[in-house]
Amino acid sequence: MIWKLKKFNELSGEEVYKLLRLRSEVFVVEQQCIYLDPDGKDFKAYHLYLEDDGEIVACTRIFPKGIAYSEASIGRVIVKKDYRGRDLAKDMLVRAMEYLEVVLKEKVIKIQAQAYLFDFYRGFGFEPVSEEYLEDGIPHIDMICKK
Repeated sequence: MIWKLKKFNELSGEEVYKLLRLRSEVFVVEQQCIYLDPDGKDFKAYHLYLEDDGEIVACTRIFPKGIAYSEASIGRVIVKKDYRGRDLAKDMLVRAMEYLEVVLKEKVIKIQAQAYLFDFYRGFGFEPVSEEYLEDGIPHIDMICKK
């Protein structure tokens, strides 16, 4: 398995397709949430993903401040169903946070977390900054980590 980090314009058409397919599999089909995933922000994101034998099995988007929020952010955190339980999400989040902190020199990271993952993100230093709210029919909470 190989981790890759690319800007949108560095992704091949096949990689874009695989990323969007995985996001659709999890957010639209598995979570039964009807929403438009391609939100225009992919063009400005860094895409961190894990490939296993040519298949993308985990991915997330990384944003410098001023794109998704006034703070830097991480979003669309996904691990393919068959690959869960291997700490891939933890590994991915550590890599994304390190990239923001070390390479982009960001000190504050904001996420829009699905509420059931509150404790997971809290384990990385994220603290709530909003009440729970519905986004596309799924409970979410905004959280911030300051370094």
